[in-house]
Amino acid sequence: MVGETMMALPDSVFGEADAGNTAWILMSASLVLLMTPALAFFYGGLSRGKSVLNMMMMSFGTMGVIGIVYVLWGFSMSFGNGIKGDSDIWGVFSNPFGLFGSNQLMETKEVGEATHVVLSGSIPAIVFLAFQLTFAVISVALISGALAERVSFVTWLAFAVVWATLVYFPLAHMVWGGGLLSASPDGLAAKIFGLNEAGDGAAVAPIDFAGGTVVHINAGMAALVLVLIIGARRGFGKTAYRPHNIPFVMLGAALLWFGWFGFNAGSALAADASAGKVWVNTTVATAAAMMGWLAVEWIRDRHATSVGAASGVVAGLVAVTPACGNLTPVGSIILGIVAGVLAALAISLKSKLGYDDSLDVVGVHLVAGLWGTIALGFLAWAPDGESPGLFYGGDYKQLVIQLVIAGVAVAYCGILTALIAFVLKPLGWRISDEEEATGIDETEHAETAYDYA
Repeated sequence: MVGETMMALPDSVFGEADAGNTAWILMSASLVLLMTPALAFFYGGLSRGKSVLNMMMMSFGTMGVIGIVYVLWGFSMSFGNGIKGDSDIWGVFSNPFGLFGSNQLMETKEVGEATHVVLSGSIPAIVFLAFQLTFAVISVALISGALAERVSFVTWLAFAVVWATLVYFPLAHMVWGGGLLSASPDGLAAKIFGLNEAGDGAAVAPIDFAGGTVVHINAGMAALVLVLIIGARRGFGKTAYRPHNIPFVMLGAALLWFGWFGFNAGSALAADASAGKVWVNTTVATAAAMMGWLAVEWIRDRHATSVGAASGVVAGLVAVTPACGNLTPVGSIILGIVAGVLAALAISLKSKLGYDDSLDVVGVHLVAGLWGTIALGFLAWAPDGESPGLFYGGDYKQLVIQLVIAGVAVAYCGILTALIAFVLKPLGWRISDEEEATGIDETEHAETAYDYA
C-alpha cells in the first residue's frame, strides 16, 4: 500500500531505476494531472452559464500555484525528515525549502558503465515528486466546487497556497511520510495497539492506499468549513441553480474516471499485480456506485439522470481511493454501491441544513471519503495474515484505527481551514452583490463563455 512505500525524502540512496516502473509512474502522473482539467469540465458544466469560466479558472489557477509551491517546499514538507524524525508532525517545517535552489533529486553518479540516480523505491525520486505533485494539485482544486459564483479569484489563489502549506502537506506527511497517522513506531496506531513482533511498526496499520484522508476527507472538510464561514450565494434557497452544460459534466466525469487509474493504480508504485488488482477494484466500485446513485434517484424521483450518473461515478472513485489496494473485487462492489447511495442521500442535506455547498463537494467527497476509509474496518481483505476486516473474520482493531485516522483528518483540517479562512478575510472573500448578479465570469475575468449577440 502507499502508506508502506511512501517514506522519507531520500538524499543519498543511489541506484538504477526500474525502467518499467518508472514509465508506469510517469504515465500515472500524467493521468492524474489530466484529472484537474477534467474537474474543470465537471465543475464548469454543473455551474450556471455566467460562472462557468470562473469555475474552470479556479482549477487551472490551482494547477499554476500548487505546481510551483510543491517543487519549492511541498515535497520536502510531505516526505522530508522532521526535527525529531519522520513521526514528528510539525517537523515538516524544519526545512520547508529543502528543494529550493538545489538539484538533490536529480543528482547522478556513474558506477562503471551505469548511471545511478537518487531513488525512491525502484523509481527515481524526481519521478516520485512528479507523481505526488499531481495529487496536491487535484486535492486543492476539489475544494473550489463548494464556492461557485461568489469568491474572489485572487483570494482563492492565496487560500490555495496557504491551505496546501498548512493543511495538505502536513497531513500527507502524517499519513504517507512516516508521521502520526502511518504505521510508524511513533504513530497513533502503535500507541493504541502496540508494535508488531519485530518492534518496527504498528501491530495494526492504518490503511489509506491513495488518499482517502489526505485528499478526499481533507478537501471535503475544507469545503464544509469554507461554506459555513463565507456564506451562501445570493438567492440560495430561492433560486434554481441548474447545470448549464450537462455534456460538460459527463465529459468531465469520464476523464476523471480515466485519470483515476493513474491516481489509484499508480499508487502501487510499480507495474505489477497489485496495480492490476487496484485497476479492477477501482472499475467495479465506480460502476457499482453509479448504479447505487441511479437507484436512489429512480426510487425517489422516478428518473435516472445524467448528472446523477456522473456524480455517482465520482462518489465511487472517491470511496475506493483509500481502499482499492486492500479489497477483493466483490468487496469493492459492496463498497461502491453503499458509496453511491450515501452520497446521493447526503447531497439533499445542504438544503435542509442551510449551507450552500454549490457543487456537492461535501456530499460527495467528505461523505464518500469517510465511508471508503471507515469501510476498510469491515471489508479489508488480508490474505497474508495481516489484520482483515470484520466481514473476513478480523476483530475490531482495524475498524478502530480507521475511525481514528478519519477523525484526526477531520479535526486537523477543520480547525486549520477555519483559521486560514478568518485570516484571509481582510483580503476579501466575497465579490459584491452587484458583481454576483452580473456574473462572476464578467466581473472577475472580463470574459463570458458564450456570445449571445
